[in-house]
Amino acid sequence: MTYPIIVEEHRGGKLENTHQGMICIVNDKKEVIYQKGNIASHVFYRSAMKPIQAIPIFSTGIIEKYQLSQREAALFTASQRGESYHQEALISLLGKLGLSESSLICGESYPLNDEPKEQYLWHHKEKRKLFHNCAGKHLGFLAYAKEKGLDLHSYADANHPLQQEILAQVASLSETSIENIHEGVDGCGAPVYGVPLKNMAISYLKFAAPDLFQNKETAQAVVKIGEVMHEHPEIVASHNFICTVLLQDPNIIAKGGAQGVYCLALKKERISIAVKVMSGSELVWPVLIAEILKKLTYSNPQTIERLLAIRSEDILNDNGIPIGETKVKL
Repeated sequence: MTYPIIVEEHRGGKLENTHQGMICIVNDKKEVIYQKGNIASHVFYRSAMKPIQAIPIFSTGIIEKYQLSQREAALFTASQRGESYHQEALISLLGKLGLSESSLICGESYPLNDEPKEQYLWHHKEKRKLFHNCAGKHLGFLAYAKEKGLDLHSYADANHPLQQEILAQVASLSETSIENIHEGVDGCGAPVYGVPLKNMAISYLKFAAPDLFQNKETAQAVVKIGEVMHEHPEIVASHNFICTVLLQDPNIIAKGGAQGVYCLALKKERISIAVKVMSGSELVWPVLIAEILKKLTYSNPQTIERLLAIRSEDILNDNGIPIGETKVKL
């Protein structure tokens, strides 16, 4: 299958890189209002699935029972980068939930961002499971299993009741039959699911328009998830990352995933956008999403400016001098 080019990178006036991909935008009637590429192609959510994976946790009284702060609760949706504020929140969350770090099945990791990693290595600290990029999500899994009296050791097995509940949520939100959902394993060891790109956009639409849910409990959980993501956007990724920039806008719910997957939904406009960059590049996200928002005549230009402050259309050399440009092909 061939995919259309959605981003080009030029250096010295010459084409250097192309990024193929797919884009789908749907409205609140679930109608496609823009598409590029085959939006019936299946795409794994990767970490863009985290807000959906958090629905079971937010459907319980865990946050109230353990008196979790919104910053701690935001970790259930996060791809944290190991900054000091992430480390503090993770340690606090682990303690409040009364869980053991050894129960986490995700791999041991250093902080991902350069500065905290350098500090970690300078002080000769060892890798920790708690500082894995997906540790917050896994703590949520364990907390849910503990609350429901489920087995803690197999919490990430595809047949575990929690993972079956998450699969049911993916099917419901994306309006995809379970038979048509592709199953894989994410980098953290938990199940990850793939749906057609159009259906991925539909799933994020529900975060912008929770009134579309028939189940009130799920609608309430989705609203709570949006609230903590907006209250602590830096927890969801970290400063100077696209998720944080977009979540600083109270009108946007957004989460990216590995290998070029990005999803966002606009509340006031009641539309949703799903993107897959087939090269897997995340570097082109800010320029690509900014251009999509421009195409939609998005009402908050400050959000677009903040995106382009992360990475502008200009390609810069190591001295900050423009030597090329990124062109989005919508």
